[in-house]
Amino acid sequence: MKNLSQKIRDVLKDTKHVSEADIQTALTSYGKEEKGRLRDVFVRMGLLTEKEILSLLNVELKIPLVNLTETKINPFIAKIITEKQARKFHMIPLSKNGETLTIAMSDPFNILAIDDDNALKKNQLECVIADEKDVDAALDRLYKTSVKDPLAALKTAAALAGAGSKREDDLDAAYYVGDVAAAPIIKLFDGILSEALKRRASDIHIEPFENTVRVRYRIDGNLQEVTPVIKKNQNALLTRIKIMARMDITENRIPQDGRFKIKLQDKEVDLRVSILPVHFGNKVVMRILDKSALTIGLDHLGFLPETLEAFKSAVVKPFGMILITGPTGSGKSTTLYSILNQLNTPEKNIITVEDPIEYQVKGITQIQTKPEVGLDFSSGLRAILRQSPDIVMIGEIRDSETADIAIKASLTGQMVLSTLHTNDAAGAMTRLIDMGIEPFLIASSVILVAAQRLCRRVCPSCKEKIDIPKEVFDRQGIDMDKITSKGSERNYFKGKGCDKCNNTGYYGRLGILETLVIDDKIRDLVVKKASSYEIKEYATKEAHMSTLRDDAIKKFARGDTTLDEVIRVTAEDE
Repeated sequence: MKNLSQKIRDVLKDTKHVSEADIQTALTSYGKEEKGRLRDVFVRMGLLTEKEILSLLNVELKIPLVNLTETKINPFIAKIITEKQARKFHMIPLSKNGETLTIAMSDPFNILAIDDDNALKKNQLECVIADEKDVDAALDRLYKTSVKDPLAALKTAAALAGAGSKREDDLDAAYYVGDVAAAPIIKLFDGILSEALKRRASDIHIEPFENTVRVRYRIDGNLQEVTPVIKKNQNALLTRIKIMARMDITENRIPQDGRFKIKLQDKEVDLRVSILPVHFGNKVVMRILDKSALTIGLDHLGFLPETLEAFKSAVVKPFGMILITGPTGSGKSTTLYSILNQLNTPEKNIITVEDPIEYQVKGITQIQTKPEVGLDFSSGLRAILRQSPDIVMIGEIRDSETADIAIKASLTGQMVLSTLHTNDAAGAMTRLIDMGIEPFLIASSVILVAAQRLCRRVCPSCKEKIDIPKEVFDRQGIDMDKITSKGSERNYFKGKGCDKCNNTGYYGRLGILETLVIDDKIRDLVVKKASSYEIKEYATKEAHMSTLRDDAIKKFARGDTTLDEVIRVTAEDE
């Protein structure tokens, strides 16, 4: 069977893409080399580029061409062959349909690659061609977080962890250094956590299945699959996590919650752990609470100038209530902690009641609710008010009793910060009325409500300017001239994907806010029990409030995010 170099030579002769004289010159040069490939000679001589060679093979020999930078690779499938074989022959399995295995190769005619691997010979192969550099880059991404072999494949991850992890206390020191058998699992755990930190993950999901244990990281709001853990390490890894989080290692029938601190790569990280019994074992979700978020002030949240001004004016008032609304995972806690960070001075007595305490903040008194002993939000809030607080933060207003106490506290000299689950800012006012709070009390106490969502930022390393036809905006019902100043500079960007952003085109997130500043007209509407629609109608048309979609579009127009993200995050706000 002809190899790829011979195939390329035949194609070039048949298609006359390169002159016969140039082909002979290339062949002569190739014959003088002890090693190397004919295709590299063509590229080096400037006769063809690598992409042109791939395109020729695709068109002339009907070999499917795949762009690996835009292809999602399933690590379960990719690991059918060994890393050594994959790198030796520049190939990577992509998908499996029945007995047919699709594999991307830089040289699909290399019969040695197939004969050299028993796993490949067991399948019917469908070979596609890919750029060799793209194959190697995909392999680098695939294997840089190998958690398959805790003794070998995790050497790199263990090195990243420095001298290993160190918990805040040494109650389980024997488990760290006294038990030699535990060492591989410690490296395994440290490797998973180190890579999560490296990738900026907010959560780690460890999920047991019949024959493997899936590991996923939530990065910028989306789950991304990484190399799985082999099944035999499942129980040892679970025990390790339970010990760290002070859980009952003998209990596998009921859910458990815990938390711990750990130092990795000279960085101290808090982790909140939830364990849930499922069909094939215990599913673990670890929330990574990055303490660097505590140093973020309002100036660094990506607010538009008018939004930042509204917040700064509200937080300096001596009393009143500020509410942040939105679904779970919309960044409400980060915004509240940023406000607290702005207000946290020795002159202020700041107390919070939370479930759970997400970040431990120096200089602030924090209370964890304990419903099993009667310490819930309402009872905790009552106790706080006897401690002469200046500022009170309530993790969430969940019931009418908590709402009533919070409203009255904000009217008697305290600044109260809290969250509600409503879709928009105006909905917070009607939600409080639905909880049984008198409208005149709401009108007198609430000074600002902000509805919030999170959208992904365009990756700064691979962002490129794009043009978007007006018809695209028209289809989405977006009038750019109405939302942004007519004639103002608009920069539309999209990330093409790179190693920094893991080929997603996005890196980090920013808040999208609908900020309702309570003025006299809104107070009148609340007292009259106006609907949230009427309040929003007045706020947008007369008070010039930007809706969630308006705010997102403005950030899109200045190049912070993409139109796809605007539509995804604000679909309900059309």
